[in-house]
Amino acid sequence: MRRTLALVLSGLFATTVACSAKTVSTAPPSSEAAQKTSATQPSPETTAPKPQASVGDTLDLTGDGEKGEQLAVTVVKVVDPAGAADEFSTPAADKRYVAVQFRLKNTGSAVYDDSPGNGATVVDTQGQQFEATVEDTSAGPGFPGSVTIAPGDTGLGFITFEVPKKSTVAKIQFAMNSGFSGDTGQWKVPEKH
Repeated sequence: MRRTLALVLSGLFATTVACSAKTVSTAPPSSEAAQKTSATQPSPETTAPKPQASVGDTLDLTGDGEKGEQLAVTVVKVVDPAGAADEFSTPAADKRYVAVQFRLKNTGSAVYDDSPGNGATVVDTQGQQFEATVEDTSAGPGFPGSVTIAPGDTGLGFITFEVPKKSTVAKIQFAMNSGFSGDTGQWKVPEKH
C-alpha cells in the first residue's frame, strides 16, 4: 500500500513539475502576426492595447502529454442563462447554468483523447473560477464524458457550468490534458446590455 501511494505521489509530483511553466493565450493568431509586424516597424501609436480573444475567436493550444498534441479551440457561443435539459437536472436555488459551445479542431499529429469538460472553466468579474458540471442544458448537445478526435477532425459541443445567479461571467478558459497543460486559452465574454 505504501509503495503504491509513493508511486502515485511521485507521478503527481512529476506532472506538477512538468506543468510548472504555464502560459495563458489571449490573442488570436491573426492578431499576434499583426503585432509582430507592427513591432518591427516603428509606429507613433506604441501604446495600443493588445487584442484579446473573445467569443467567436480561435486560439491555438498545445498539450503537455504526447508529442504532436495541438488544437485550434474556438468559443462559438455562450448561453447565459441556459435552461435545464429536463426537470431532473436543475441548478441549485441560488445558481444558474451557463453553457459554452466549443469547437475543437485537431491541428496536431496526435489523436486528441480527453475529457474537454475537465479543462474548461469560467471566471466571473470578481476573479472567481467555476468548473464544469456534468449536467446538460437546453442550449444544445454537450460533449460526452470523453472524446476522441483524429488529426484534421473537429469536435463541437457545449460544456455546462453552474454559477451563482449574482456572478457575471467575464472570461472563459480552456486547457488540454484535462486542464493540466501549461498552455491555457482565455476568451473575453462581452458584457450584457
